[in-house]
Amino acid sequence: MSARVLGIACAAAAFALDQGTKALALNSPGLAGGVEVLPVMNLVLVRNDGVSFGMLGGLVPWWALVLLAAAIVGVLLIWLWRTPLRLTGAGLGLVIGGALGNILDRVRYQAVTDFLDFYLGAYHWPAFNLADVAVVCGTLLLLADGMRKDTRKQAGGGPDPAGSQGSEA
Repeated sequence: MSARVLGIACAAAAFALDQGTKALALNSPGLAGGVEVLPVMNLVLVRNDGVSFGMLGGLVPWWALVLLAAAIVGVLLIWLWRTPLRLTGAGLGLVIGGALGNILDRVRYQAVTDFLDFYLGAYHWPAFNLADVAVVCGTLLLLADGMRKDTRKQAGGGPDPAGSQGSEA
């Protein structure tokens, strides 16, 4: 499977899972008050009109965040189109799919639907959704791929003897 096809598949999967879980959350009236799932996790319906962790909420218009996110997705799509590396393609696909899920929310609701609330004692991590999970996981894959390339360069000064697809099979 080519990096492009893998990236598109990862983007589609991330987008579908995100939108499916958000639809479940939006159609579950009990989440308005929160539902404890584990001693460290609640499901709770939250609307985030800001960026990560609610920063800039109410300060930047929703359409400006949509335009910024769409521009970033455009750049990532160009990168995906050009990369021969499957790990990079998967990482980019996850970031793209997650970003598109949150963009659709902003277009439909002028805010992002979050519903995962993790906490420890009285400290609550800001609520998030599966689009956010996809973006974080994709970013970690991109970082791992970059570190792997740096390690190969330091170790031998040249490309991986197995080729650019190396351990990505």
